[in-house]
Amino acid sequence: MSLIVQKFGGTSVADPEKIRAAARRAIRAQKQGHRVVMVVSAMGKQTDELLRLASAVSDKPPAREMDMLLSTGEQTSVALVAMAIDDLGAKAVSLTGGQFGMKTDNSYSKARIRSIDTGRIEKHLDEGHIVVAAGFQGIDDDLNITTLGRGGSDTTAVALAAVLGADACEINTDVDGVYTTDPRLLPEARRVDVISYDEMLELASLGAGVMHSRSIEFAKKFGVPIHVRSSFSDRDGTMIVAQPESESSPVSGAALTKDEARITVLGVPDVPGISQTVFSAIAEKKVAVDMVVQNIGVEGKADVSFTVPGDELELTLSALDSIMEKIGATGLTHDADVSKVSVVGLGMASQKSVAARMFRALGDAGVNIHMITTSEIKISALVPRDQAATALRAVHEAFELHERPADAKTWAAIQADSSREADVDDVVARLQNDALEALTLTGISIVEGQARVTLDGVPDQVGVAADMFEEIGRAGIFVDMIIQGYDGVDGSTSVSFTIHDNDLDAGLKVAKSICEAHSMRDVRGAAGITKLSVSGIGLRSHTQVGTVLFEQLADAKINVEMIATSELQVNVVIDSKRGDDAKKCLQAAFADALG
Repeated sequence: MSLIVQKFGGTSVADPEKIRAAARRAIRAQKQGHRVVMVVSAMGKQTDELLRLASAVSDKPPAREMDMLLSTGEQTSVALVAMAIDDLGAKAVSLTGGQFGMKTDNSYSKARIRSIDTGRIEKHLDEGHIVVAAGFQGIDDDLNITTLGRGGSDTTAVALAAVLGADACEINTDVDGVYTTDPRLLPEARRVDVISYDEMLELASLGAGVMHSRSIEFAKKFGVPIHVRSSFSDRDGTMIVAQPESESSPVSGAALTKDEARITVLGVPDVPGISQTVFSAIAEKKVAVDMVVQNIGVEGKADVSFTVPGDELELTLSALDSIMEKIGATGLTHDADVSKVSVVGLGMASQKSVAARMFRALGDAGVNIHMITTSEIKISALVPRDQAATALRAVHEAFELHERPADAKTWAAIQADSSREADVDDVVARLQNDALEALTLTGISIVEGQARVTLDGVPDQVGVAADMFEEIGRAGIFVDMIIQGYDGVDGSTSVSFTIHDNDLDAGLKVAKSICEAHSMRDVRGAAGITKLSVSGIGLRSHTQVGTVLFEQLADAKINVEMIATSELQVNVVIDSKRGDDAKKCLQAAFADALG
């Protein structure tokens, strides 16, 4: 008999009628021959009300007691849902996180799952019950109640689907699937029938609110198919699986992160260890760094630019103040009035001129680009906040995301291909080592035979990036990494990109013509570089990855020339002579994560 995990968010159980509707959906699935586990969030705004009560009695409530308090929201919901199922004539049992065997570490409010003992759930399923499990919560080794943090119920649902060997995990929510972009921002956004784990991870990290990235990490790690659908209709939603919707489309979705802040540390010595010092100071403040750009140094000095959430700008600046003298930086600039527009798609890894197409769309819409970072499946551009909506519409239209691709997979094909891709025995084996939510790296690799071209003094003007990369595309040069950041000289920017070393002469020739056409300051190029990539699941939620990477390279006296980051990879450019050394030291440092 197949097993389905059904998750219902707060809006799906916000009142008695919605609770009964959720109960009816679970009973219907059971009558269709499935064993059913429900994972339920707190009702509606109940968590907000509990937070209000806590603030009314304490200015600084202890973290342990906050988890004790907030966990009661889910406990209320599961009991009411089980009562509704019983009233409708079916058998149900409600279980808290501790009761169904969710063991976590003791990091209150952001606990990580260590293991799940499925024995009690399976016993109740064998007895014909619908199991109603509390999302968002677990217990530590001392039986203290812990909570998983933002998106915790999604994470609970996918984790249970993984350890129970569920055939699918349904996320029932107030939207009917995943869209090509936020339909509240663009009404023409299209619901997609299928999206890949990697694409969804990138979109989740960019602010797509349908699901939290931790739950997608679980699904990818253990091959759990996820069906995102509306709680209020029987319409098919979106399947999140290994494959993309279309093999031919370079882009599957676009996202806007509106509240960003850009910081540039100017004139840092271009020597090993500087990046590690900068980002360790920020990590100590628990600030999540997003776009990271370190461009090629000039006369032994480099600039490091990155973005942080707008509401964490002041905290980040205070962290940097403490190290500016230590690292020998010449200054610091910041801009709190920027937004990030991104496109994501597995197809862009094998198609040329995707970046040029995006930059042309922004240029034609009159949108200026302040920063650029790229990865194999994502391109992000930092733009003025007052042009953010225009930028999102421009890239959405440029890639025709409102149109269904001709080779889009059908629902029948998706369901046929969405069987479990991970062996349940493998999941159980990992549980025995408390490794359910451990960092999982899929590889540490080097790409040799690379060259780098840098244009200095790039005018901070509309359309320049489009002109540059269209010209490079016409020359038949395939570009890998692209980064653009402030160069701290005259308010202009610098742009660097990597190409195959066989294309260096041609790349420099094109770059010099671009330099002359736009009155840029200089063109520089170098062969003999290597791209070092750390790839994995959970690079964003396991914030120590970047810190360890920079520490290891600094200890080995390996200088980092360029940096570009994404949800799935951290990429750095180093001297090719040190490529093997770098790979070996990182393989040793991450041996446990590589398994």
